[in-house]
Order: sequence, then structure tokens, then C-alpha cells
Amino acid sequence: MPLSRAEIATPSGERLINRLCKHWAHEFEVEHSEQEAKITFVSGTCLMRADDEVLTVAIETLEEGHLDELEGVVERQLVDTAGDEALVIIWEN
Repeated sequence: MPLSRAEIATPSGERLINRLCKHWAHEFEVEHSEQEAKITFVSGTCLMRADDEVLTVAIETLEEGHLDELEGVVERQLVDTAGDEALVIIWEN
């Protein structure tokens, strides 16, 4: 299964997880706690974990072609949700 991962430096990981899960709960299956989340999209899954200064995001898909698409969806939503906080997101796969 294709997998992509990013470690994002931010002290706001828990807040970002909470806001993203509320946003996506209207469209997708979402499971979350304060520090972890799982969002099941049609074409793959996004797992997130917030530590003190790092938000780790992992995306897994069944097809390679969906990986770039989901990276873009998750990245855009993270940036929008972060507001004035500048996030540096570098995907590794």
C-alpha cells in the first residue's frame, strides 16, 4: 500500500486535529481523541498524532495515484485550519 508521511513542527497539533476532525466528520468516517485521529476518505486513510511540538500525519491509499491527491487535500485543510501559523509540510514516501 502506498504510504506518505509528514512531521510538521507545531505546538498546535491537538487544536488542528480537533478542528480538522470536526470539519471532515460531515463527509467521512472520523475517529479521534485529543492527540490522535483517523479519517477514512473514499480513496485512503489519514492518521494524525499530536505531540508537544510535532504533528505527525500519515496517509495510506490502495493506489499510488490517490496518494498525491490526498496529500493535497490534507495539506490544504491543515494550512487553512492553522490560520496565521505558518506550517512547513514536507511529504515523504
